[in-house]
Amino acid sequence: MHHNPVVSRDEWLAARLQLLAKEKELTRLRDRLSTERRALPWVKIDKQYRFEGLNGRQTLAELFDGRSQLIVKHFMFGPDWEEGCVGCSFHADHIDAARLHIEQNDVSLIAVSRAPWAEIEAFRKRMGWRFKWVSSYGSDFNYDFHVSFMPDAIAKGRVYYNYAEREFQSDEMSGISVFCKDAAGDVFHTYSSYARGNEALLGAYHYLDLVPKGRNETVHGNLTDWVRHHDRYGDRGRVDATGRYVAESCCGASQD
Repeated sequence: MHHNPVVSRDEWLAARLQLLAKEKELTRLRDRLSTERRALPWVKIDKQYRFEGLNGRQTLAELFDGRSQLIVKHFMFGPDWEEGCVGCSFHADHIDAARLHIEQNDVSLIAVSRAPWAEIEAFRKRMGWRFKWVSSYGSDFNYDFHVSFMPDAIAKGRVYYNYAEREFQSDEMSGISVFCKDAAGDVFHTYSSYARGNEALLGAYHYLDLVPKGRNETVHGNLTDWVRHHDRYGDRGRVDATGRYVAESCCGASQD
């Protein structure tokens, strides 16, 4: 590994203080941005969505589990997928540790996918996660929040994702949506974020941003370079552009 210039401690400190000023500027900007995010207007949810999970059939309002705020992780796991997306699994590895704390601050954090609930539950157990994960199969939820796409849009190769028309990449995409429930029981959509907009939730990335090699990716945010399901590190398979793991056959060829 080619290393950076080596200097005296005083020279290092001078450079570090210059960077510190920029870090503080970013922190203050992030605080202002978070204030503006919380000030966004809300949209009342009038459609009746239904989900299936460990507690049977539930409405969106019931997913709040007695709290007034709900964060939904749109987890890429389609009805015909064999397992969940690698990148979404990378995010999911961070959820339980955060959930233990934010639940004490009036926030529920769950995952939603279109795969049948039995397949979701089997994968959740395999990965050792404890957070609530429900199926939205048969409802418009994923389509209304622009993380799943209708066949006609897929056929045209253009889908609406991350607030713009984009080239089709996968029949399922990732995101975060936030909801609030008032004392009358009405539910409101307050925020959604997609793609790299959710990087702040991936703590492992921020550790890597501290070290000299950084994320060590060919393209910033290219999870397929190195991230795997946490029980697959060391395997010789790859991750394709849709976020799915592709195993390698005995003869060295990938099995699509």
